[in-house]
Amino acid sequence: MKDSTASSQVVPLTNSVVNMPLYTQVREALREQILDGTYPPHSQMPSEAQMIRQYGVSRITVRQALGDLQKEGLIFKVMGKGSFVSKPKAFQSLSKLQGFNEAMGQSGYETHARVLSAKVVAATVQVASRLHIKPGEPVFELQRLRFLNREPLSLDVSYFPQTLGERLVQEDLAVRDVFAILENDLGHNLTHADLQIEAITADETLAHQLRVNEGSALLRMERLTHAGEVPLDFEYLYLRGDAFQYRLRINRS
Repeated sequence: MKDSTASSQVVPLTNSVVNMPLYTQVREALREQILDGTYPPHSQMPSEAQMIRQYGVSRITVRQALGDLQKEGLIFKVMGKGSFVSKPKAFQSLSKLQGFNEAMGQSGYETHARVLSAKVVAATVQVASRLHIKPGEPVFELQRLRFLNREPLSLDVSYFPQTLGERLVQEDLAVRDVFAILENDLGHNLTHADLQIEAITADETLAHQLRVNEGSALLRMERLTHAGEVPLDFEYLYLRGDAFQYRLRINRS
C-alpha cells in the first residue's frame, strides 16, 4: 500500500490541454488516488496546505475540489481534524426483487447470516394486516443478522405463516436466501413486493447488533413479498446507513 501522506513534489496541473478548471483537475487527481487505494477507506487526506504545495494551486481551488468529493460521498470532514476517505457503500437495486445473497453475490461480496431467533409468536395488528390474518393468530418470526464481508450490515425480522416458517428453518439459512428456498424448494412463484423505506436512528439494541454507535443513521425497510396475490413474507429490515444504499432508476415517460 502506498503512503497516504502527500509528496512535497509539485504535481503540475494545466488546463490548456484538457480545458478543465484547476479545481476540477485537482478533484480528478484526488478521486483517482482514492479509487486506486493510495488513500484507503478511513485514512486521512493530506491537509489543505500540503495540497496547495503539491499541486501548486490556491486554497480556494483545493477547497472547491474537496467540496465536490464530499458531495459525491468519497470523503467526509471531521471538524478540527481534516478530511478522511469514506468507506465505499454496498448497494442493491430496487428495480428487481432479489434476496440479499443473490444481490450481493453478483457484486463479488462475501455474505452469510446468523440466525438470532426462530419461533412462533402471536401476530401483532400490523403483521396480521400484512399477512391477511387475524391479530393474535400464530405466525413464525425469524430474526437474522446479515453479514457483508464479515461485518454486520442488517438486522432482518421476518414473519411467515406458521407452517411455512417452520418449513423454512429446516434449511441452511446461514448461507441460503429465503427467496431461493421459497421458490426452489417449496415451489412458490414470487411475483412482487411492496416496499416502504424510512430513515431512523439506532437504539441500544440495534446499535449493539450492528456494531454502530447508538443514534447512528439506519435505513428501515418494510417489505411484503407476494406469490401471486398471496402475501408470504413480511419483513422489517434495519440496515446500516454508513455501509449500504439502495438505488433505483426512474424513467420519465
